[in-house]
Amino acid sequence: MSREPQNLLVPFRRDKKRDFASGTGAELLAAKVRQVLLTEGAAPHSYGELPWRTSFGAGLARLRHQRNDAVLAELARVYVRDALARWLPGVQLMQTRVEQTSTSLRIHLRVHEHDTTTAADVHLEE
Repeated sequence: MSREPQNLLVPFRRDKKRDFASGTGAELLAAKVRQVLLTEGAAPHSYGELPWRTSFGAGLARLRHQRNDAVLAELARVYVRDALARWLPGVQLMQTRVEQTSTSLRIHLRVHEHDTTTAADVHLEE
């Protein structure tokens, strides 16, 4: 009998039983993807957000306060692709769409792992 993997959802939040919420399937996959993409990894001007693994993350925060043009959108795609390949190698990036406004960047993803496919969004504002 095969059980679907269950793990804590990130960012951490409480469930109705006053414990940390856990999930499976699409909910867990989206949480893992958002955790990687929204964690700031080490860069030339930052030490990284996690002291025990400073390189973990995508570095998307480096895109804030930059010229919001086609080059920025392509950089966002590259950062997402590279971070997922490095930190979630079992996850297949199926689609990346970057939506730009004058003050924000929204990245829409479609990802697949094992028999689960889901969408995840990441939103960066100035």
